[in-house]
Amino acid sequence: MARSESRPVVTLRSTAGTGRSYVTRKNRRNDPDRLELRKFDSAVGRHVLFREVR
Repeated sequence: MARSESRPVVTLRSTAGTGRSYVTRKNRRNDPDRLELRKFDSAVGRHVLFREVR
């Protein structure tokens, strides 16, 4: 299966300043803006906001 340009790989970086990150895919058609998700940051020990970096 070929990789699609409509679903690129993006990096989500923690807003808590710990340097933790997640790697995921997103659908550009549904989410044209930068992605923001609340995920668990193990350095802080709680859920924080992770934003897409480019």
